[in-house]
Amino acid sequence: MIIERIAVGPLQANCYVISDEETRDALVIDPGEEAGKIISFIESRSLTTTYIICTHGHFDHVGAVSRVKAGTGAKVILNRADLEIYRAAVDQAAFWEYEIEQPPEPDLFVMDGYEIHVGRKNIFRILHTPGHSPGGICLYGGGIIISGDTVFAGSVGRTDFYGGNIEELKQSFRTIMGLPESTRIFPGHGEATSVGIERKANFFVYEL
Repeated sequence: MIIERIAVGPLQANCYVISDEETRDALVIDPGEEAGKIISFIESRSLTTTYIICTHGHFDHVGAVSRVKAGTGAKVILNRADLEIYRAAVDQAAFWEYEIEQPPEPDLFVMDGYEIHVGRKNIFRILHTPGHSPGGICLYGGGIIISGDTVFAGSVGRTDFYGGNIEELKQSFRTIMGLPESTRIFPGHGEATSVGIERKANFFVYEL
């Protein structure tokens, strides 16, 4: 399994491309901006993109979904609880004085425990992690977790946006901190970290 990060857009959201070395199957996670850059990246590696997965519906994570879907034919995955936010992404972007294309309707809604395969051997389990948004999800498998805006290196996602909930975020944080300490965390913004590091260094530990 290969995990590659592309920081995109003015807010430098992390778009991840996860691929299988043998089959060249791939997932694109959170294509928030710069669709051409993402598509060129995929084509340069001769990957076949099966799914576009949105960890949540905020505009900086879904702004390039429409063009990436058109360019790859991949199906779009979301948790249904974030559908209202996802559909309003254009208005969110305008509020922050950005402009994005309206993302297409999701092809598949996933719940906690749903499994997504990449190639023949790599399996990710969906974890429903609300708090930053109602339908926030993480992908867990192979010793890593793609955490969206739930957990960052040293921090956590905001809860003052529409649909945010601090008590739900606390529970989601506990869930992630309950994973093996060797688990690598790949967040929606910033550098990768690990559960072991965040148990010691994340300020939010002291909020629980």
